[in-house]
Amino acid sequence: MLLSTVIAMPSSTSSLQRARLFKSAYLEKLTLMSPRTFVASWSLLLPTIAWAGWGFAGAWQGAGLVMAGLLVWTLFEYAMHRYPFHFTTQQPVLRRLVFLTHGNHHENPNDPLRNLMPLLVSLPVSAVAWASSLALLGSAGTWLFLGWMTGYVIYDLLHYACHQWPMSGRLGIALKRHHMRHHHFDETGNFAISAIFWDRVFGTRISSLKR
Repeated sequence: MLLSTVIAMPSSTSSLQRARLFKSAYLEKLTLMSPRTFVASWSLLLPTIAWAGWGFAGAWQGAGLVMAGLLVWTLFEYAMHRYPFHFTTQQPVLRRLVFLTHGNHHENPNDPLRNLMPLLVSLPVSAVAWASSLALLGSAGTWLFLGWMTGYVIYDLLHYACHQWPMSGRLGIALKRHHMRHHHFDETGNFAISAIFWDRVFGTRISSLKR
């Protein structure tokens, strides 16, 4: 019953409750991301990546690289959430960094402007991922990168939906339940968002609720 209440709970927040990350109003604004800006940005960026890779791989090779990139993303997503985002330390600088990257989300998980990664973070990380893909596979690596970025966009939209929408259907309910258990019952499990089977594979799935 408690979990059902959490799943159905309205996801709203007041700007007065938002965790302040920077003293600078300009930097603070850059940490916020509206769904409209997110969709508009990546609706342009994903086709741009595909255009940049056009002609550097055949149809089957390109499709295979995109699928491989999607798979790599799901593992990256799981590993980042499990390790850097939930890193525990007594070192003040590192604790501050963990709070900036993820701790603030746990402090106010339903803030609609902090449920999507801001471009301030996603663009530099994307640039490193693209450079790595090119170094690994040459120009065809752009298709691997396209799959990786597509996985990221799917992940972020699902994460936003888990916090802001009721979600319905067997899959939608399963995805939301999985993530809400991470937030409201046990932060040491259920790290995957888009590919929740990884928690079962790596033994971090929350199989029963704590009483």
